[in-house]
Amino acid sequence: MRIGVLAASSRANPAAIARITAYAATAFPEVELVFHPQCLETDGHFAGSDFRRAAAFLEYANDPAFDALWFLRGGYGANRILAMVMPELGRAARHKTYLGYSDVGFLLGALYARRIGRPVHGPMVSDVNRHDGEATVARSLGWLARGDRAGLEPGLDGHPSAAFNLSILTSLIGTPWLPDLTDHVLIVEEVSEAMYSIDRMLFKLANATQLKGIAGLRLGAVTAVQENDPPWGETLDYMMVRWSRDMGVQYLGRAEIGHTQANHVVPFGMA
Repeated sequence: MRIGVLAASSRANPAAIARITAYAATAFPEVELVFHPQCLETDGHFAGSDFRRAAAFLEYANDPAFDALWFLRGGYGANRILAMVMPELGRAARHKTYLGYSDVGFLLGALYARRIGRPVHGPMVSDVNRHDGEATVARSLGWLARGDRAGLEPGLDGHPSAAFNLSILTSLIGTPWLPDLTDHVLIVEEVSEAMYSIDRMLFKLANATQLKGIAGLRLGAVTAVQENDPPWGETLDYMMVRWSRDMGVQYLGRAEIGHTQANHVVPFGMA
């Protein structure tokens, strides 16, 4: 399997490239990882300019020699290339898997809205640098190369699903890039936000007319929560129950996704 790797958002840590290359060579010898030169470029906050990141994405997405695109990391910036890349995706792009999470959710959502390829929420290359990172990235490589279901989020139950970082999802609401998630179980996770901010995003989720047809809500990891002053006083699960009630759907409990080493694979649609 030939997998193209690129960075659609923030600039990357080069150490992850050497580490994932060595790991994949021994654990997944059937996989060829091809890193776009853009992975090592910088333009302020970003892994190259918007135009450079868009060009790299289109180059690999439209190349029939690649079976999948795997993103190096998230951060911020994938939204800035959506208008440049989506109209230019050709036939080859429709037969690929696209795997990442966090800021990459902008691309996953836009691809799913247009039924282009197979978007998948799952660990990225940079996750190899986490504690027990090899086990984390093995879930993605196993799914991509072998169709290994062991790395799937264990609560997937036969319903169509979609997974997003909450900040990314709420940014997609009201835009043409948000996919139709009718009858999907929606799984959200978050990192580096205060509880009041999470609550405000859940308010937007609960009141978004574009999401009224979902089948249920689940919550992944919420990590690096910023201090609330005064203390917030509600648990995350209580907040999910309250906003799910306002949304008219059932809160279906926790999920093993998020910005942690326990992040699992969630294919958009049916697993």
